[in-house]
Amino acid sequence: MLWVIAATSLLVLAASLPVLAQAVGFDTDLVGAAPKGWTLTMTGRGASKWTVERDDTAPSQGKVLKQSGTATYPLALKNATSIKDGFVEVKFKPISGAEDRAGGLVWRAKDADNYYVVRANALEDNVVLYKTVNGVRSSLDIVGRRGGYGVNIAVPANQWHTLRVEFGGTRFKVVFNDKELFEVEDATFAEPGMVGLWTKADSVTAFHAFAYGEMK
Repeated sequence: MLWVIAATSLLVLAASLPVLAQAVGFDTDLVGAAPKGWTLTMTGRGASKWTVERDDTAPSQGKVLKQSGTATYPLALKNATSIKDGFVEVKFKPISGAEDRAGGLVWRAKDADNYYVVRANALEDNVVLYKTVNGVRSSLDIVGRRGGYGVNIAVPANQWHTLRVEFGGTRFKVVFNDKELFEVEDATFAEPGMVGLWTKADSVTAFHAFAYGEMK
């Protein structure tokens, strides 16, 4: 009986594991150039600037994707991605920014104006999940808590952090530096969409070890 229960649990776990996981690096891209395989854009106005740079502080001491422009919401969407349920993860380093100092992940993006985003902010020391609809961003309530604004947690600048979101159906789980922070439930974007990276305003942020996968 115990063996049957254990085997059943393993089957359930295996059925929920991500498949077709993809790890995306920048080591084959030229320093100072835009990365291949990405659509570099923004939500709103301004001029985003996404370039591949060398950063010896990165976990692999290799190349990173750096956003150093200023726009409402600089956005980098990974080409040829269309995921409904899965995960997206990145290591990021908030470097500078007077108005903002943030790094974020995007999923189920229809275009540059419609998507989900979770971001960690080194100026505010918090992690917040939003939906952006027709270019307008609004924060979403955490499951089990009415109101508020994300979760307060230290996000030191000029240090590498790991941000991950797992999404299935209307439920999204946010993990920061290997700690599960909160879950959100929302049904605004139910169809598959692109995944990508996000910053805000004058944030100068480096990204490394981008990965995503689809649940089957």
